[in-house]
Amino acid sequence: MIKSRRKFLSQLSIAGLSLSALPETFAGQAEKNDPQGFTFLFQGDSITDGNRTRNKDWNHILGHGFMYLIASKLYFENTDKNLLFINRGVSGNKITDLEKRWLPDTLDLKPNVLSILVGVNDAHSVVRNQNPENEQVFEESYRRILKQSLAQNPDLILILCEPFVLPVGNVNNDIDLWYTEIKKRQQIVKKLALEFKTLFIPFQSVFDKACEKAPADFWSWDGIHPMPAGHELMAREWIRIVGKKINF
Repeated sequence: MIKSRRKFLSQLSIAGLSLSALPETFAGQAEKNDPQGFTFLFQGDSITDGNRTRNKDWNHILGHGFMYLIASKLYFENTDKNLLFINRGVSGNKITDLEKRWLPDTLDLKPNVLSILVGVNDAHSVVRNQNPENEQVFEESYRRILKQSLAQNPDLILILCEPFVLPVGNVNNDIDLWYTEIKKRQQIVKKLALEFKTLFIPFQSVFDKACEKAPADFWSWDGIHPMPAGHELMAREWIRIVGKKINF
């Protein structure tokens, strides 16, 4: 199915893409790619997973979160593009878990566009002192999977999403520690976005701004997982920023 729906472009023109300032500005506007035949792969933890099924049931295969909303919109608006959207988020995953399954769940799928959202479980492991992994492990593991991905496909369009938390639910019980740990990983993701010249989605600042319009529990029910409006917020921001690079 994947091979039958994928029509690779002979060359993707991404020369000149660079981040001059985070989160979203570019040094010069690179020519937009036409996504004809693109495979979009979303990787991450439960926020991406969205309770997806592990079979071929298209009623649930993409899950029920922001990734599903992105795919629904872009499928609908690009009926002539032969796009394919794949969800490989796994609930509870830390960056080291992603690395362990990177070959079958990422490299073997040969995506043209790869979106990664990970980090909240890494922070959680420190907050709860459950097999804690520090920020150095996070950075080293994250850098390795990016290098592997680009070694396979130098023209891969990478999208690094900022992990986030909101002051709701159990997060409030250790809010200072949560903010300390998530900020460390946010800074690493920003650093890697600059280092690898990728797109970057600033989810924390987007949610912080949204909380000026409605309380935090309107956007997230537990400080980690979004409410329906939170998933919509994420989908719109993702499309807004990625749309600067890919011609939807």
